[in-house]
Amino acid sequence: MKTDTLTTLYSHHLWANLALFERCAQLTSEQLAARIPGSFGSIAETMQHIVTSEQSYFSRISTGQRLNRPENAPPLTMPEMIESLRTTGAGLIEWAPKVQPNDTVVVDWDGTPRDVPKTILLTQVINHATEHREQIKAIMTELGIEPPDLQGWEYFDQTHK
Repeated sequence: MKTDTLTTLYSHHLWANLALFERCAQLTSEQLAARIPGSFGSIAETMQHIVTSEQSYFSRISTGQRLNRPENAPPLTMPEMIESLRTTGAGLIEWAPKVQPNDTVVVDWDGTPRDVPKTILLTQVINHATEHREQIKAIMTELGIEPPDLQGWEYFDQTHK
């Protein structure tokens, strides 16, 4: 099956998120609370951050609007996070090829509204998740837990058998 470049990039992104979160679903509460210096936070905190950030990025890309999640909202459960990643991941696969270079969205940049190209948000989606997935993998490694291989090579191997 031949796919375009953006579909491949965002399909890998979705696959990597799900592979990591499904592996993390097997961890204990103590393991999910683990953290190491230099990372965003605990595994659980970083997972929440990945999911809520992707929800926000996807909202801006697909609707142009900021996603307003209440500050006091309870943490998402593991099944809710995985389902959210499936939804936003599929949405990004659909939307990425539709975004044109001149498409912008207004973002509050430290109190100053700025027009930001949606292409930058698409870039941020991948970079942000990749950085935080690697932080989670580093914590898992520190705990003596083998993290999943999320490289493009492994994605190709698993999806092109």
